[in-house]
Amino acid sequence: MTEQTATMTYLDDIGALVQIQDESTVSRTVLKAEGVRLVLFAFDEGQVLTEHTAAMPVLLQTVSGRFRITGGDDEAELRVGDVIHFDTRLPHSVTALEPSKLLLIMIDSRAKPLHDATGIAGRREG
Repeated sequence: MTEQTATMTYLDDIGALVQIQDESTVSRTVLKAEGVRLVLFAFDEGQVLTEHTAAMPVLLQTVSGRFRITGGDDEAELRVGDVIHFDTRLPHSVTALEPSKLLLIMIDSRAKPLHDATGIAGRREG
């Protein structure tokens, strides 16, 4: 049996990896790793991601600015540091209330985890 090596990836100042552009929404995949993909979005004020669904659970976290987020029948204002979770296939939309940056964290629940709450899964002491 081949043992998989666990790795750690560090992203410094994630908000600097994409810039806000006039009257635009810009996105950049900043990390693809086992079980997760991170996409950083930069929105000018008033820019919208119209209602859509995701094929996996997702988290949204505001890096800068403010957003109006709808998910199903719910609505919230997302500010810096706030996080929202959407289950698979929940219809949702995003509106930038000012020039803002948003981190989308896509969670691939089919991936075999390397880590659990206590550290590396399957780790042997001794």
